[in-house]
Amino acid sequence: MFKKIAVGTGAVALLAGLAAAPASAAPMTPKNEGAACVQAGLGTLKELGLLQAAAQKQIDYSTLADPVAGPIFADLPEGSFLSLGAVVKLHQTNPGLFAWCG
Repeated sequence: MFKKIAVGTGAVALLAGLAAAPASAAPMTPKNEGAACVQAGLGTLKELGLLQAAAQKQIDYSTLADPVAGPIFADLPEGSFLSLGAVVKLHQTNPGLFAWCG
Protein backbone atom coordinates (compact mmCIF):
# COMPACT_ATOMS: atom_id res chain seq x y z
CA MET A 1 0.00 0.00 0.00
CA PHE A 2 2.76 2.43 0.96
CA LYS A 3 4.55 1.62 -2.30
CA LYS A 4 1.49 2.61 -4.35
CA ILE A 5 1.13 5.85 -2.42
CA ALA A 6 4.82 6.67 -2.85
CA VAL A 7 4.69 5.99 -6.58
CA GLY A 8 1.50 8.04 -6.97
CA THR A 9 2.95 10.93 -4.96
CA GLY A 10 6.15 10.85 -7.01
CA ALA A 11 4.22 10.90 -10.27
CA VAL A 12 2.09 13.84 -9.12
CA ALA A 13 5.21 15.75 -8.06
CA LEU A 14 6.89 15.06 -11.39
CA LEU A 15 3.86 16.20 -13.38
CA ALA A 16 3.52 19.32 -11.23
CA GLY A 17 7.17 20.15 -11.86
CA LEU A 18 6.75 19.71 -15.59
CA ALA A 19 3.64 21.86 -15.62
CA ALA A 20 5.43 24.60 -13.70
CA ALA A 21 8.41 24.66 -16.07
CA PRO A 22 8.49 27.76 -18.25
CA ALA A 23 7.51 27.28 -21.88
CA SER A 24 10.83 28.75 -22.97
CA ALA A 25 12.84 26.15 -21.06
CA ALA A 26 15.43 24.33 -23.16
CA PRO A 27 14.33 20.92 -24.43
CA MET A 28 15.69 17.90 -22.64
CA THR A 29 19.00 16.80 -24.12
CA PRO A 30 19.95 13.18 -24.70
CA LYS A 31 22.14 11.56 -22.06
CA ASN A 32 24.80 10.35 -24.47
CA GLU A 33 26.70 11.66 -27.44
CA GLY A 34 25.27 9.06 -29.83
CA ALA A 35 21.67 9.99 -29.05
CA ALA A 36 22.45 13.70 -29.38
CA CYS A 37 24.15 12.99 -32.69
CA VAL A 38 21.12 11.04 -33.96
CA GLN A 39 18.84 13.95 -33.04
CA ALA A 40 21.16 16.41 -34.77
CA GLY A 41 21.29 14.24 -37.89
CA LEU A 42 17.52 13.86 -38.09
CA GLY A 43 17.17 17.61 -37.51
CA THR A 44 19.63 18.30 -40.33
CA LEU A 45 17.76 16.02 -42.73
CA LYS A 46 14.49 17.71 -41.75
CA GLU A 47 15.94 21.22 -42.23
CA LEU A 48 17.23 20.22 -45.67
CA GLY A 49 13.86 18.72 -46.61
CA LEU A 50 15.48 15.29 -46.99
CA LEU A 51 13.96 13.31 -44.12
CA GLN A 52 11.26 11.60 -46.19
CA ALA A 53 13.73 10.79 -48.98
CA ALA A 54 16.12 9.36 -46.38
CA ALA A 55 13.34 7.20 -44.97
CA GLN A 56 12.63 5.93 -48.49
CA LYS A 57 16.34 5.20 -49.14
CA GLN A 58 16.44 7.82 -51.91
CA ILE A 59 19.50 9.83 -50.83
CA ASP A 60 22.89 9.14 -52.33
CA TYR A 61 24.99 9.94 -49.28
CA SER A 62 28.13 10.15 -51.43
CA THR A 63 26.87 13.60 -52.51
CA LEU A 64 27.15 14.76 -48.89
CA ALA A 65 30.43 12.99 -48.11
CA ASP A 66 33.92 14.43 -48.25
CA PRO A 67 36.64 12.98 -45.99
CA VAL A 68 38.16 16.44 -45.40
CA ALA A 69 35.42 19.07 -45.85
CA GLY A 70 32.38 17.03 -44.72
CA PRO A 71 29.63 17.41 -43.76
CA ILE A 72 29.93 13.63 -43.73
CA PHE A 73 33.61 12.90 -43.18
CA ALA A 74 33.90 9.74 -45.26
CA ASP A 75 34.81 8.61 -48.74
CA LEU A 76 31.63 6.99 -50.02
CA PRO A 77 31.25 5.53 -53.49
CA GLU A 78 28.66 7.00 -55.82
CA GLY A 79 25.34 5.26 -55.33
CA SER A 80 25.56 5.03 -51.52
CA PHE A 81 21.82 4.82 -50.93
CA LEU A 82 21.88 3.73 -47.29
CA SER A 83 18.83 2.95 -45.21
CA LEU A 84 17.90 5.53 -42.60
CA GLY A 85 18.42 2.84 -39.96
CA ALA A 86 22.01 2.29 -41.11
CA VAL A 87 22.71 6.02 -41.03
CA VAL A 88 21.16 6.34 -37.55
CA LYS A 89 23.35 3.47 -36.34
CA LEU A 90 26.45 5.22 -37.71
CA HIS A 91 25.47 8.34 -35.75
CA GLN A 92 25.44 6.22 -32.59
CA THR A 93 28.65 4.30 -33.24
CA ASN A 94 30.74 6.88 -35.13
CA PRO A 95 29.53 10.43 -34.36
CA GLY A 96 32.84 11.84 -35.58
CA LEU A 97 31.75 11.10 -39.15
CA PHE A 98 29.17 13.91 -39.06
CA ALA A 99 29.84 17.65 -38.91
CA TRP A 100 26.62 18.31 -36.97
CA CYS A 101 27.76 15.98 -34.19
CA GLY A 102 30.93 17.93 -33.45
